Amino acid sequence: MAKTTYRLVEVPFSKTECGVDFFINTAHGSERRGVLTEYPVFKTDFFEMFFFRKANGYLLLGYQKIELRDGMVLILKPHQQQEWHIDEDALDYDFLIFRNDFMRTFIADKFFVYRLQYCQQTDTPPYFMATADELTEYERLLKKIRSELRQPVADSYHIIVSVLYYLLAVLNRRYTETYSLPFELPKNHYAFLFVELMEQHIRDLQRVQEYADLMHVSRVTLNQSVMAQYGVPATVLLKQRLLAEIKNGLLFSHKTVSEIAYDFHFSEPSHLMRFFKKATGKTCTQFQQEYENGTFE
Repeated sequence: MAKTTYRLVEVPFSKTECGVDFFINTAHGSERRGVLTEYPVFKTDFFEMFFFRKANGYLLLGYQKIELRDGMVLILKPHQQQEWHIDEDALDYDFLIFRNDFMRTFIADKFFVYRLQYCQQTDTPPYFMATADELTEYERLLKKIRSELRQPVADSYHIIVSVLYYLLAVLNRRYTETYSLPFELPKNHYAFLFVELMEQHIRDLQRVQEYADLMHVSRVTLNQSVMAQYGVPATVLLKQRLLAEIKNGLLFSHKTVSEIAYDFHFSEPSHLMRFFKKATGKTCTQFQQEYENGTFE
């Protein structure tokens, strides 16, 4: 069955709902009933975390289909196309949302988000399964943040940041354990700076050496740092990021393959097509047709 096309809606963070001047909010799903199905297809400019005690249906996240299950902790990055197919009244979940600039403002470590494996990995799913005890602990922490947001006093932001920092770190530990990812203290910031620079320059720079030059380090040093932090060579991380951008372009930009190739500075459209076929085993057209026919990754 062909997939229905809807107008994509950009949903910005609304800090007025929080009651205080922070780009962060948390609540039980029943307090925001309808928010996941208000628009058929949408993107947000903030991180979203869902802690499902009871779940149903599925989420189309870009070109991925995620079956929602009881006990799932789902972590969504900003600017990803979402399409929820659920009975929202039957869901039982808590959510946490925050913008990256909240983290940068209130946490001194500007690379903190890049340390979180669930915010960077593309080969592992954006979720893990939690036990009942783990969900209870997450709920306790969310309630503490919620109480400080709704009845703020002079030191509320200190409490919120402390609890949030702890919660995100605990989730990161659990995620890395689930998918056997590296979990070491970084010896330097090169891997995190590499990820930040890719976010800024992926359309223009697609060689590791170009990023190493920007950072004024050797390619070997950069690769060692990326391998230690993320468990894959820098070239793999770069290709994963480039491939994700090309997939989004093929499905959601309404541009031709030639236009997308031009956007990413491929010298010829055929070079982009060869890169895509080698990475996915599919042609660009096959990938588009499968998505339109309701076949998702």
